[in-house]
Amino acid sequence: MEDNLDAKVDALLNVEKQMRLAGDVAGTKKAVIEIVELCYKAGAWKTLNDQILLIAKRRGQLKQAVTAMVQQAMQYIDKTPDTDTRVELIKTLNNVSAGKIYVEIERARLIKKLAKIKEEQGLIAEAADLMQEIAVETFGAMAKTEKIAFILEQVRLCLDREDYVRAQILSRKISPRVFDIDSSKEKKKPKEGDNVVQEAPSDIPSLQELKRIYYELMIRYHSHNNDYLEICRCYKAIYEIGSIRENQSQWMPVLRKICWYLVLSPHDPMQSSLLSATLDDKNLSEIPHFRLLLKQLMTMEVIQWTSLWNMYKDEFESEKNLLGGPLVPKAADDLKLRIIEHNILVVSKYYSRITLKRLSDLLCLSLQEAEKHLSEMVVSSSLIAKIDRPMGIVSFQRAKDSNEVLNSWALNLEKLLDLVEKSCHQIHKETMVHKAVLKA
Repeated sequence: MEDNLDAKVDALLNVEKQMRLAGDVAGTKKAVIEIVELCYKAGAWKTLNDQILLIAKRRGQLKQAVTAMVQQAMQYIDKTPDTDTRVELIKTLNNVSAGKIYVEIERARLIKKLAKIKEEQGLIAEAADLMQEIAVETFGAMAKTEKIAFILEQVRLCLDREDYVRAQILSRKISPRVFDIDSSKEKKKPKEGDNVVQEAPSDIPSLQELKRIYYELMIRYHSHNNDYLEICRCYKAIYEIGSIRENQSQWMPVLRKICWYLVLSPHDPMQSSLLSATLDDKNLSEIPHFRLLLKQLMTMEVIQWTSLWNMYKDEFESEKNLLGGPLVPKAADDLKLRIIEHNILVVSKYYSRITLKRLSDLLCLSLQEAEKHLSEMVVSSSLIAKIDRPMGIVSFQRAKDSNEVLNSWALNLEKLLDLVEKSCHQIHKETMVHKAVLKA
């Protein structure tokens, strides 16, 4: 059988040589494909690898023939008898396609398959290193969805190996605006000389599905940094996906997560804007508990932490059983911190000066804790305040600098002079009227 196979392969190699030297592209491609098919049907995987390397190295080999050979051999990867044979075939094809721009897409797909095998073997670091070798964003002929899926796979592997810096760098290669492009619009026909974009393989998800995967990976990244506002924005983007909005069982857990992470986010203009937008959402009426929670944050009133925690503790614990999993580990502590910050901001709105004891009573904290939280807010520029520790008084008034004091004094002086001038005018007017009456 082996002698018979070798004889047939040699005969086809002679045919391939004649066609190649004659510059016959179609004939060369046909001969190359027949050699590959012959080795596959005979189950001679080692011979197949040898022939692929031999054909690719032949003098003056045509690009079209190498492309056809690689594409044909790739169809047999999933039909190999065992993992070792599969890896050997992938490595052979990878060696052949390395450095050849006309088979760069095939090489990217091969690397992806090899990385998947490595990951299944538990070698996540090796899989991540393999994937990072390929810069698919420079491939003009690759479909947009396939590029995005490849980069997302790179990001996922970096997160799995806890390489958060590289994960962030890779994620920036994808612009979130790319997910909002209407794919239903008719594609423009390529002009002559332009690269023809290949169709994405059938296993590549749709653009909206890729959007969901992208934001789920971003949630994983931001959860590492406890960046609650960014996590909230990611959930908001997932919530806006059409397929999610149409299914209540999918949008409700996402909306709950949006509410929780809004409450956990530090107070700033972006958080206030998202809070207002979420309160205006009609779907929020389906979960009245969370609507009440957000309204409490919007209202300038002191919130009692113990009563709030008793009301929402069960809801907080139940998050781990819902879509998206539990909140970040620090969430319970940070929730209490946010409520304290909210209460301090409320107090600063209503008081210009307040004793530290009265402030600690309003916040339900000890004097030391109240002073600590107040100091932290002042340091983070969330609040302007001064503490007179000997007197135990907190002043929420902003200290004026010398220019402001002088400007204020000058303005007051100008008002005073205006009043004096008006008074003089009125006195003069009254005097003239009085004189006129006397003369009469």
